[in-house]
Amino acid sequence: MTGTNRRTVLQGIGVGGAAALAGCATESAPQASTETTRQTTEQAMNQQKQTTADRVAADPTDIPDPIDRDEPAEVDVTLRAEEVTAEIEEGVTFNFMTFNGRIPGPMVRVRQGDTVNLTFENPEENDLPHNVDFHACYGPGGGADATTVPPGETANLKFKATYPGAFIYHCAVPNMDMHISAGMFGTILVEPKEGLPEVDHEFFLGQHEIYTDKRAGESGHHKFDMKSMPREEPTYVVMNGEQYALTPDKYGAMNVETGDTARVYFVTGGPNLTSSFHPIGNVWKELYPRGSLASETQKYVETTPVAPGTTTVATMEFPVPGGVKLVDHALSRVARKGCMSVIAAEGEEKPEIFDPEPNA
Repeated sequence: MTGTNRRTVLQGIGVGGAAALAGCATESAPQASTETTRQTTEQAMNQQKQTTADRVAADPTDIPDPIDRDEPAEVDVTLRAEEVTAEIEEGVTFNFMTFNGRIPGPMVRVRQGDTVNLTFENPEENDLPHNVDFHACYGPGGGADATTVPPGETANLKFKATYPGAFIYHCAVPNMDMHISAGMFGTILVEPKEGLPEVDHEFFLGQHEIYTDKRAGESGHHKFDMKSMPREEPTYVVMNGEQYALTPDKYGAMNVETGDTARVYFVTGGPNLTSSFHPIGNVWKELYPRGSLASETQKYVETTPVAPGTTTVATMEFPVPGGVKLVDHALSRVARKGCMSVIAAEGEEKPEIFDPEPNA
Protein backbone atom coordinates (compact mmCIF):
# COMPACT_ATOMS: atom_id res chain seq x y z
CA MET A 1 0.00 0.00 0.00
CA THR A 2 1.50 3.36 -1.02
CA GLY A 3 2.09 6.27 1.32
CA THR A 4 -0.43 8.39 -0.57
CA ASN A 5 -3.11 5.75 -0.19
CA ARG A 6 -2.35 5.36 3.51
CA ARG A 7 -2.65 9.12 4.07
CA THR A 8 -5.96 9.09 2.20
CA VAL A 9 -7.23 6.30 4.41
CA LEU A 10 -6.18 8.07 7.61
CA GLN A 11 -7.83 11.28 6.46
CA GLY A 12 -10.99 9.40 5.54
CA ILE A 13 -11.35 7.75 8.94
CA GLY A 14 -10.24 10.81 10.94
CA VAL A 15 -6.86 11.17 12.65
CA GLY A 16 -7.84 13.01 15.79
CA GLY A 17 -9.41 12.06 19.08
CA ALA A 18 -9.39 8.31 19.58
CA ALA A 19 -6.74 7.77 16.91
CA ALA A 20 -4.22 9.82 18.85
CA LEU A 21 -4.86 7.69 21.94
CA ALA A 22 -3.78 4.62 20.00
CA GLY A 23 -0.69 6.30 18.61
CA CYS A 24 -2.22 6.39 15.15
CA ALA A 25 -1.67 10.09 14.64
CA THR A 26 0.30 13.06 15.86
CA GLU A 27 -2.10 15.84 14.94
CA SER A 28 -5.71 16.49 15.90
CA ALA A 29 -8.40 16.64 13.26
CA PRO A 30 -11.28 19.12 13.45
CA GLN A 31 -14.13 18.05 15.71
CA ALA A 32 -16.51 17.99 12.76
CA SER A 33 -14.31 15.38 11.09
CA THR A 34 -14.33 13.24 14.21
CA GLU A 35 -18.11 13.50 14.52
CA THR A 36 -18.56 12.63 10.86
CA THR A 37 -16.31 9.62 11.35
CA ARG A 38 -18.38 8.49 14.33
CA GLN A 39 -21.65 8.82 12.41
CA THR A 40 -20.25 7.01 9.37
CA THR A 41 -18.89 4.20 11.53
CA GLU A 42 -22.16 3.83 13.45
CA GLN A 43 -24.17 3.75 10.22
CA ALA A 44 -21.90 1.10 8.70
CA MET A 45 -21.94 -0.89 11.93
CA ASN A 46 -25.74 -1.02 12.01
CA GLN A 47 -26.34 -2.15 8.45
CA GLN A 48 -27.21 -5.84 8.41
CA LYS A 49 -24.22 -7.69 6.95
CA GLN A 50 -24.38 -9.90 3.92
CA THR A 51 -21.96 -12.22 5.75
CA THR A 52 -23.62 -14.23 8.51
CA ALA A 53 -22.08 -16.71 10.93
CA ASP A 54 -23.50 -19.62 12.93
CA ARG A 55 -21.30 -18.58 15.85
CA VAL A 56 -18.61 -16.09 16.78
CA ALA A 57 -17.62 -17.74 20.09
CA ALA A 58 -14.06 -19.01 19.84
CA ASP A 59 -13.26 -22.58 20.86
CA PRO A 60 -11.43 -22.13 24.20
CA THR A 61 -9.16 -25.10 23.42
CA ASP A 62 -8.02 -23.70 20.05
CA ILE A 63 -4.57 -22.72 21.32
CA PRO A 64 -1.15 -23.23 19.68
CA ASP A 65 1.05 -25.86 21.33
CA PRO A 66 3.62 -24.78 23.91
CA ILE A 67 6.96 -23.69 22.48
CA ASP A 68 9.42 -26.62 22.45
CA ARG A 69 12.52 -24.88 21.02
CA ASP A 70 15.31 -23.00 22.73
CA GLU A 71 16.28 -20.66 19.88
CA PRO A 72 14.44 -17.64 18.46
CA ALA A 73 12.54 -18.05 15.21
CA GLU A 74 10.42 -16.09 12.75
CA VAL A 75 6.71 -16.73 13.22
CA ASP A 76 4.21 -15.98 10.44
CA VAL A 77 0.83 -14.72 11.65
CA THR A 78 -2.23 -13.79 9.57
CA LEU A 79 -5.07 -11.79 11.09
CA ARG A 80 -8.15 -11.09 9.01
CA ALA A 81 -10.79 -8.53 9.95
CA GLU A 82 -14.25 -10.06 9.46
CA GLU A 83 -17.52 -8.17 9.93
CA VAL A 84 -20.38 -10.63 10.41
CA THR A 85 -23.93 -10.84 11.69
CA ALA A 86 -24.51 -13.54 14.30
CA GLU A 87 -26.60 -14.30 17.38
CA ILE A 88 -25.71 -13.02 20.85
CA GLU A 89 -28.37 -15.38 22.17
CA GLU A 90 -31.14 -17.33 20.48
CA GLY A 91 -33.31 -14.96 18.45
CA VAL A 92 -31.06 -11.91 19.00
CA THR A 93 -28.71 -10.90 16.18
CA PHE A 94 -25.95 -8.29 16.18
CA ASN A 95 -23.26 -7.04 13.82
CA PHE A 96 -19.92 -8.22 15.19
CA MET A 97 -16.41 -7.22 14.18
CA THR A 98 -13.87 -10.01 14.62
CA PHE A 99 -10.36 -11.20 13.97
CA ASN A 100 -10.59 -14.39 11.87
CA GLY A 101 -14.31 -14.74 12.53
CA ARG A 102 -14.06 -15.50 16.24
CA ILE A 103 -14.20 -13.73 19.61
CA PRO A 104 -11.67 -13.43 21.05
CA GLY A 105 -9.37 -13.45 18.04
CA PRO A 106 -6.86 -16.30 17.73
CA MET A 107 -4.17 -16.66 20.36
CA VAL A 108 -0.78 -15.85 18.89
CA ARG A 109 1.97 -17.84 20.65
CA VAL A 110 5.65 -17.01 20.34
CA ARG A 111 8.86 -17.21 22.39
CA GLN A 112 10.72 -14.24 23.82
CA GLY A 113 13.13 -13.10 21.12
CA ASP A 114 11.03 -14.35 18.21
CA THR A 115 10.21 -12.13 15.24
CA VAL A 116 6.55 -11.85 14.27
CA ASN A 117 5.81 -11.50 10.55
CA LEU A 118 2.24 -10.23 10.50
CA THR A 119 -0.08 -10.16 7.50
CA PHE A 120 -3.18 -8.10 8.27
CA GLU A 121 -6.09 -8.43 5.83
CA ASN A 122 -9.19 -6.27 5.52
CA PRO A 123 -11.48 -8.04 2.99
CA GLU A 124 -13.27 -5.96 0.40
CA GLU A 125 -16.69 -7.11 1.66
CA ASN A 126 -16.11 -5.20 4.91
CA ASP A 127 -17.49 -1.68 5.35
CA LEU A 128 -14.87 -0.13 7.63
CA PRO A 129 -11.11 0.37 7.96
CA HIS A 130 -9.39 -1.77 10.59
CA ASN A 131 -5.95 -2.29 12.12
CA VAL A 132 -4.26 -4.05 15.03
CA ASP A 133 -2.40 -2.75 18.09
CA PHE A 134 -0.18 -5.33 19.85
CA HIS A 135 0.62 -4.57 23.49
CA ALA A 136 3.62 -6.89 23.04
CA CYS A 137 5.14 -4.62 20.39
CA TYR A 138 7.70 -1.86 20.88
CA GLY A 139 6.66 0.65 18.21
CA PRO A 140 4.22 3.51 17.49
CA GLY A 141 0.70 2.43 18.37
CA GLY A 142 1.84 -1.16 18.78
CA GLY A 143 1.72 -1.35 14.99
CA ALA A 144 -1.68 0.32 14.63
CA ASP A 145 -0.58 3.01 12.18
CA ALA A 146 1.41 0.55 10.07
CA THR A 147 -1.57 -1.82 9.74
CA THR A 148 -4.42 0.66 9.13
CA VAL A 149 -6.06 -0.37 5.85
CA PRO A 150 -9.44 0.15 4.16
CA PRO A 151 -11.58 -2.71 2.87
CA GLY A 152 -9.85 -4.65 0.11
CA GLU A 153 -6.31 -3.89 1.30
CA THR A 154 -3.59 -5.82 3.13
CA ALA A 155 -0.77 -4.58 5.37
CA ASN A 156 2.41 -6.24 6.60
CA LEU A 157 4.26 -5.66 9.85
CA LYS A 158 7.38 -7.14 11.42
CA PHE A 159 8.24 -6.78 15.09
CA LYS A 160 10.38 -8.54 17.68
CA ALA A 161 8.70 -10.05 20.75
CA THR A 162 11.17 -8.53 23.18
CA TYR A 163 9.50 -8.98 26.56
CA PRO A 164 7.68 -12.03 27.98
CA GLY A 165 4.07 -12.11 29.13
CA ALA A 166 0.47 -12.42 27.97
CA PHE A 167 -0.74 -9.29 26.20
CA ILE A 168 -3.89 -8.11 24.48
CA TYR A 169 -4.06 -7.08 20.84
CA HIS A 170 -7.02 -5.09 19.53
CA CYS A 171 -8.31 -2.87 16.75
CA ALA A 172 -7.27 0.75 17.32
CA VAL A 173 -8.83 2.88 14.59
CA PRO A 174 -10.95 5.89 15.59
CA ASN A 175 -14.05 4.67 17.43
CA MET A 176 -11.82 1.87 18.70
CA ASP A 177 -14.14 1.39 21.68
CA MET A 178 -16.92 0.40 19.27
CA HIS A 179 -14.66 -1.98 17.35
CA ILE A 180 -13.42 -3.64 20.56
CA SER A 181 -16.91 -3.87 22.01
CA ALA A 182 -18.03 -5.55 18.79
CA GLY A 183 -15.32 -8.19 19.22
CA MET A 184 -11.96 -7.04 17.85
CA PHE A 185 -9.51 -8.19 20.50
CA GLY A 186 -7.32 -11.20 21.26
CA THR A 187 -4.12 -12.25 23.03
CA ILE A 188 -0.50 -12.71 22.08
CA LEU A 189 1.41 -14.95 24.47
CA VAL A 190 5.17 -14.37 24.58
CA GLU A 191 6.58 -17.35 26.46
CA PRO A 192 9.70 -16.70 28.53
CA LYS A 193 12.86 -18.31 27.18
CA GLU A 194 12.67 -21.08 29.78
CA GLY A 195 9.04 -21.83 28.83
CA LEU A 196 6.03 -22.35 31.07
CA PRO A 197 5.35 -25.16 33.58
CA GLU A 198 3.59 -28.15 32.06
CA VAL A 199 -0.16 -28.52 32.62
CA ASP A 200 -2.77 -30.99 31.37
CA HIS A 201 -5.05 -28.44 29.70
CA GLU A 202 -4.99 -24.85 28.47
CA PHE A 203 -8.06 -22.69 27.89
CA PHE A 204 -8.43 -19.23 26.32
CA LEU A 205 -11.35 -16.92 27.16
CA GLY A 206 -12.21 -13.29 26.49
CA GLN A 207 -14.75 -10.95 28.12
CA HIS A 208 -16.30 -7.84 26.64
CA GLU A 209 -19.42 -5.67 26.76
CA ILE A 210 -22.03 -5.28 24.01
CA TYR A 211 -24.09 -2.08 23.83
CA THR A 212 -27.38 -2.34 21.93
CA ASP A 213 -30.55 -0.36 21.34
CA LYS A 214 -32.82 -3.02 22.91
CA ARG A 215 -33.17 -4.85 26.20
CA ALA A 216 -31.33 -8.13 26.76
CA GLY A 217 -33.44 -10.98 25.42
CA GLU A 218 -35.63 -8.80 23.20
CA SER A 219 -35.84 -10.74 19.93
CA GLY A 220 -34.79 -9.35 16.59
CA HIS A 221 -31.75 -7.51 15.30
CA HIS A 222 -30.00 -5.31 17.86
CA LYS A 223 -28.18 -2.23 16.60
CA PHE A 224 -25.10 -0.79 18.27
CA ASP A 225 -26.06 1.96 20.74
CA MET A 226 -23.40 4.66 20.86
CA LYS A 227 -25.18 6.54 23.65
CA SER A 228 -25.03 3.74 26.22
CA MET A 229 -21.34 2.97 25.61
CA PRO A 230 -19.86 6.18 27.12
CA ARG A 231 -22.31 5.76 30.02
CA GLU A 232 -20.87 2.25 30.45
CA GLU A 233 -24.33 0.66 30.52
CA PRO A 234 -24.04 -2.49 28.39
CA THR A 235 -26.94 -4.68 27.34
CA TYR A 236 -24.76 -7.79 27.53
CA VAL A 237 -21.50 -8.71 29.24
CA VAL A 238 -20.24 -11.95 27.70
CA MET A 239 -17.37 -14.36 27.42
CA ASN A 240 -16.35 -15.32 23.89
CA GLY A 241 -18.89 -13.13 22.17
CA GLU A 242 -22.18 -14.81 23.10
CA GLN A 243 -24.41 -15.15 26.13
CA TYR A 244 -23.37 -18.23 28.20
CA ALA A 245 -21.53 -19.53 25.13
CA LEU A 246 -19.27 -22.05 26.88
CA THR A 247 -21.82 -23.84 29.05
CA PRO A 248 -23.61 -27.20 28.78
CA ASP A 249 -26.74 -25.47 27.45
CA LYS A 250 -24.87 -23.77 24.56
CA TYR A 251 -21.72 -25.06 22.87
CA GLY A 252 -20.68 -27.19 25.82
CA ALA A 253 -18.43 -26.87 28.83
CA MET A 254 -14.66 -27.21 28.80
CA ASN A 255 -13.80 -30.74 29.97
CA VAL A 256 -11.17 -32.08 32.38
CA GLU A 257 -10.75 -35.09 34.69
CA THR A 258 -10.23 -35.01 38.41
CA GLY A 259 -6.55 -34.74 39.22
CA ASP A 260 -5.87 -32.67 36.10
CA THR A 261 -4.35 -29.22 36.01
CA ALA A 262 -5.35 -26.40 33.68
CA ARG A 263 -3.95 -23.03 32.71
CA VAL A 264 -6.47 -20.32 31.84
CA TYR A 265 -5.61 -17.32 29.69
CA PHE A 266 -8.27 -14.66 30.22
CA VAL A 267 -8.36 -11.35 28.35
CA THR A 268 -10.70 -8.44 29.04
CA GLY A 269 -11.35 -6.51 25.86
CA GLY A 270 -13.75 -4.14 27.56
CA PRO A 271 -13.84 -1.50 26.32
CA ASN A 272 -14.89 -0.18 29.75
CA LEU A 273 -15.56 -2.70 32.52
CA THR A 274 -13.04 -4.45 34.76
CA SER A 275 -13.76 -8.14 35.31
CA SER A 276 -13.61 -9.66 38.80
CA PHE A 277 -12.58 -13.06 37.48
CA HIS A 278 -13.54 -15.89 39.84
CA PRO A 279 -13.92 -19.70 39.61
CA ILE A 280 -16.96 -20.75 41.67
CA GLY A 281 -16.04 -23.77 43.79
CA ASN A 282 -12.34 -23.36 43.13
CA VAL A 283 -9.44 -20.88 43.36
CA TRP A 284 -6.59 -19.75 41.15
CA LYS A 285 -3.86 -22.04 42.49
CA GLU A 286 -1.18 -19.94 40.82
CA LEU A 287 -1.84 -16.51 39.39
CA TYR A 288 0.31 -14.37 37.13
CA PRO A 289 -1.26 -10.96 37.78
CA ARG A 290 -1.81 -8.92 34.63
CA GLY A 291 -0.13 -11.64 32.58
CA SER A 292 3.32 -10.87 33.99
CA LEU A 293 5.17 -14.13 33.39
CA ALA A 294 8.46 -12.62 34.61
CA SER A 295 7.10 -11.94 38.11
CA GLU A 296 6.46 -14.17 41.11
CA THR A 297 3.10 -15.92 41.06
CA GLN A 298 0.42 -15.44 43.70
CA LYS A 299 -1.02 -18.54 45.38
CA TYR A 300 -4.62 -19.64 46.02
CA VAL A 301 -6.33 -16.43 44.90
CA GLU A 302 -10.14 -16.37 45.01
CA THR A 303 -10.84 -13.47 42.64
CA THR A 304 -8.55 -11.36 40.48
CA PRO A 305 -9.31 -8.04 38.77
CA VAL A 306 -8.68 -8.06 35.02
CA ALA A 307 -8.88 -4.54 33.65
CA PRO A 308 -9.77 -3.69 30.05
CA GLY A 309 -6.70 -4.11 27.89
CA THR A 310 -5.25 -6.85 30.08
CA THR A 311 -4.67 -10.60 29.83
CA THR A 312 -4.21 -12.57 33.03
CA VAL A 313 -2.84 -16.10 33.37
CA ALA A 314 -3.92 -18.50 36.13
CA THR A 315 -3.69 -22.22 36.88
CA MET A 316 -6.26 -24.51 38.51
CA GLU A 317 -6.49 -28.03 39.90
CA PHE A 318 -9.59 -30.24 40.04
CA PRO A 319 -9.54 -32.58 43.07
CA VAL A 320 -13.29 -33.34 42.94
CA PRO A 321 -15.83 -33.80 40.13
CA GLY A 322 -18.40 -31.19 39.18
CA GLY A 323 -18.83 -27.97 37.27
CA VAL A 324 -16.57 -24.98 37.96
CA LYS A 325 -18.28 -21.79 36.84
CA LEU A 326 -15.93 -19.08 35.61
CA VAL A 327 -17.63 -15.75 36.22
CA ASP A 328 -17.23 -12.04 36.63
CA HIS A 329 -18.03 -11.67 40.34
CA ALA A 330 -19.89 -8.47 39.59
CA LEU A 331 -22.74 -10.97 39.67
CA SER A 332 -25.48 -8.99 37.94
CA ARG A 333 -23.36 -9.46 34.83
CA VAL A 334 -23.69 -13.22 35.34
CA ALA A 335 -27.37 -13.39 36.25
CA ARG A 336 -28.69 -10.76 33.84
CA LYS A 337 -26.14 -10.06 31.10
CA GLY A 338 -24.74 -13.49 30.15
CA CYS A 339 -21.21 -13.59 31.63
CA MET A 340 -20.34 -17.18 32.53
CA SER A 341 -18.35 -20.16 31.26
CA VAL A 342 -18.07 -23.67 32.74
CA ILE A 343 -15.29 -26.21 33.18
CA ALA A 344 -16.71 -29.70 33.83
CA ALA A 345 -14.55 -32.11 35.84
CA GLU A 346 -15.37 -35.83 35.69
CA GLY A 347 -14.07 -38.52 38.04
CA GLU A 348 -14.63 -40.33 41.29
CA GLU A 349 -16.12 -38.57 44.27
CA LYS A 350 -13.71 -37.57 47.05
CA PRO A 351 -15.89 -37.33 50.18
CA GLU A 352 -12.86 -36.59 52.33
CA ILE A 353 -12.55 -33.31 50.37
CA PHE A 354 -16.19 -32.60 49.50
CA ASP A 355 -19.22 -34.59 50.68
CA PRO A 356 -22.59 -33.21 49.58
CA GLU A 357 -24.51 -35.84 51.62
CA PRO A 358 -22.56 -36.47 54.84
CA ASN A 359 -25.56 -38.04 56.63
CA ALA A 360 -26.73 -40.30 53.82
